[in-house]
Amino acid sequence: MARILITGSADGLGRLTAEALQGQGHDVIVHARNTDRATHLRPLTDHGAGIVIGDFADRDAVRRIAAELVEQAPLDAVIHNAGVWSGRDVMPVNIIAPYLLTALLPLPQRLVYLSSASHFGGQPRLDGVDWQGKSGGSYGDSKLYVSTLAAAIARMYPEILSTSVDPGWVPTRMGGAGAPDSLELGHRTQEWLATSDDPEARTSGGYWHHQHRQEPYPSVHDTAFQDRLLSALADETGEHLPRR
Repeated sequence: MARILITGSADGLGRLTAEALQGQGHDVIVHARNTDRATHLRPLTDHGAGIVIGDFADRDAVRRIAAELVEQAPLDAVIHNAGVWSGRDVMPVNIIAPYLLTALLPLPQRLVYLSSASHFGGQPRLDGVDWQGKSGGSYGDSKLYVSTLAAAIARMYPEILSTSVDPGWVPTRMGGAGAPDSLELGHRTQEWLATSDDPEARTSGGYWHHQHRQEPYPSVHDTAFQDRLLSALADETGEHLPRR
């Protein structure tokens, strides 16, 4: 069984993913933004799940969580599920936090980054991006960046299974009650990618929707854009990805 961190798991897709993986016998670590939201995770923590608490909009909190995890048993997989739809936290939560965790934690065997079909509306530019969240950020841009990060990790570390997932527009707190996609299918793909021995699930670098590999926005696999993004993130955070 695998040891798996699922970020943003107090509710929605992250919570459903954590419940499913724990039900399969995996050693799950859940994450909540604050102690109030952590109380929602007691059904999981009371049955053995680990927990880390911290606001991903706060880089110091992300660093503290990474330091906590480094002192624990190694992770086999990380599902970067935490995300916000709008406002000043879009870039800090959707791309800075997963980049920092990737840079600060020992690389696990599998990395799964939650993207969105909205990444097709993102712009492959980096000039003037407000990484610190002083103003509102573009959700589409943030998901283009995180899909590109996943592809860059796959290219740079061929021994790591790194993928991105469009879970669909599902009826969660973020998606709204009227969202048309299947909530069940919305979390199944990331569980499969994080744990399955299916040969398809063990193919790195893909962009997935409901267990079907799809073609992302072309810039995702543009190695020059990947390198520019990694350079911008390293300059912004002061952290570089681990050396091979």
